[in-house]
Amino acid sequence: MEPEGAVAARRVFAEHAKGAPSGESEVAVRLRRVTKRFGSKAAVDSLSLTIDQGSVYGLIGPNGAGKTTTFSMIAGYLRPTEGSVEVLGFAPTAVDELRARVGVLPQDALLPASDEVGEFLVHLARLQAVPFKEAIDAARSALAGVQGGDWWRQRCGNLSHGMAKRVALAQAFLGDPDLVLLDEPTAGLDPRVAWEVRHFIQSKRGRSTIVISSHNLQELEQICDGAAILDRGRVIAAGRMAELTASNDEIRVKVARGTPRGSGAGAVPLQVLRDLPAVKTLDYDDEGFEIVVQFDRKQADAEAVIGHVLSALLENQVRISGVTKGRSLEQRVMDLT
Repeated sequence: MEPEGAVAARRVFAEHAKGAPSGESEVAVRLRRVTKRFGSKAAVDSLSLTIDQGSVYGLIGPNGAGKTTTFSMIAGYLRPTEGSVEVLGFAPTAVDELRARVGVLPQDALLPASDEVGEFLVHLARLQAVPFKEAIDAARSALAGVQGGDWWRQRCGNLSHGMAKRVALAQAFLGDPDLVLLDEPTAGLDPRVAWEVRHFIQSKRGRSTIVISSHNLQELEQICDGAAILDRGRVIAAGRMAELTASNDEIRVKVARGTPRGSGAGAVPLQVLRDLPAVKTLDYDDEGFEIVVQFDRKQADAEAVIGHVLSALLENQVRISGVTKGRSLEQRVMDLT
């Protein structure tokens, strides 16, 4: 349960955050045919994207794909050359309307070295016109959320990299804004701290719309509801994570190396598998020793199909080494970029 002061502080933030226009749809971020040029080079090229309110959404792509430029336009750091960007129903430059409603964690954010951590967070809350007492409560709540409650009196310049990253994360979520933009939130962190940051972000699901730009595809697959894959400034695929990874309509079964196809014991019985309920297509990769099954999700879910396929394989004495639903996000990105 949240401390009473933290609840009151969140209420104050909400009171100081101006509402969006009436009739606004359930969309947190909308980009319409956005282009951003630097000289003759188009870093983003006619990009359109919609991010639903309350979702955790990933921006994915190789270096030079346009992720950081897109992120910066949503945050209001850059203006598009062409097209329009809407954040919570406003242009990102509508500072007064978006005050206290948007939090941002830039990738290489630097904290003021001479400030104490608590002083820094309270100062940010006060910039949003939050009364002093409530600003202290909000700052303490945000710091406790990243397990940094003991750092209040520490100077920002004396923090380790992991501690500084978590303080920066706390400022992004200060007051539970409607939209939080995170650029590489776990970059450079040791595995334990990265796990804690992921857990913290997941704890905010549903309270804020969270947009994450990251190269860590395994991480994004784990925490995001949906994502857009960018390449050369364009969106080449976008949708819910289950759609991008095909986990709702594809399963993959790894079998022991050297397993042949055929009807004999120990072989992959292709025709038997193709005749199973809900199976649409089935292929066997003789080099990767992987069975790929596409199925009709209207007839059966992934778990039911897995059960049927494994039963048929075990009956034929096929040795199984792994089962996955769909392909990994990493595989999907490698296929597309």
